[in-house]
Amino acid sequence: MRFTGLHHITMITGDAQENVRFYADKLGLRLVKKTVNFDSPDAYHLYFGDEQGSPGSILTWFEFPGARRGHPGIGMIHTLQLTVASEAALDFWADRLPAARRGEGRLAFEDPDGLGLELVVGTLGNPPLRAAHPEIPAEHAIAGVEGARAYSEYAEVEEKVLTDLLGFTHEGGGEYVLEGSDRSFRWAYDPAPETRGTPGAGTVHHIAWASPDEDHLRWQERVRAAGGYITEVRDRDYFRSIYFREPRGVLFEIATLSPGFAVDEDPEHLGEALRLPAQHEHLRSQLEATLTPVRNPRAVHA
Repeated sequence: MRFTGLHHITMITGDAQENVRFYADKLGLRLVKKTVNFDSPDAYHLYFGDEQGSPGSILTWFEFPGARRGHPGIGMIHTLQLTVASEAALDFWADRLPAARRGEGRLAFEDPDGLGLELVVGTLGNPPLRAAHPEIPAEHAIAGVEGARAYSEYAEVEEKVLTDLLGFTHEGGGEYVLEGSDRSFRWAYDPAPETRGTPGAGTVHHIAWASPDEDHLRWQERVRAAGGYITEVRDRDYFRSIYFREPRGVLFEIATLSPGFAVDEDPEHLGEALRLPAQHEHLRSQLEATLTPVRNPRAVHA
């Protein structure tokens, strides 16, 4: 049994429109889905990724309007790494993101909520997952999510849940690689700061690994058999999910590959209209009246 790779990573934002402006315009990702939080339908849930909304490219945000900035601490992801093809691509992004900090093979910056991001030259051999943007040459475009780094109290100690239960390879210290059947992903633990983490805008809520549909319940059984607490299956309309916390405190999700983001709208028009979970469709008129309209930069460019 093997993950196909990363499915998605979900964060918190305090401003949906600014979030869309940054990720769908400045970074050139596609707004794949504009929907609402299953548990709080008065708040947006926004998905960004490549042209098809492929697992491995997807970043999502819960909006809590006006939320205070949080900051990562022990048991929290603190940096996301997005892949580009070359040093020339990093040069392009250094010009486009003048506040970014250039390092060897990487460019570090923050999003408007303070989330730590890095553009890195890809070394895992993953097929590119790109979105189209008129200001970003295809050869320089972001080509997927390459890795994530979290804080841990025992960063240098091998985490056996990753290696023995979930199929990661330990590369020494706090460094791991998930070699999925379709894509690979870098995962790392860094020593935790002395201050406690605070959830809020700019922090990561969870990270999701992609499972073939037929293996989903088997993963649930495997985690339970190992003594972990894992949730029941939850239908998220575009995939089915189960959740558990790994021993260092990070919330892990295992998500299915189907039915995918085109289940409720034409693939050519992903992210253009507000889509609601079936359980909240009866609230449409209320939500359309109260949710702040979000402008899709793709429509503006068109």
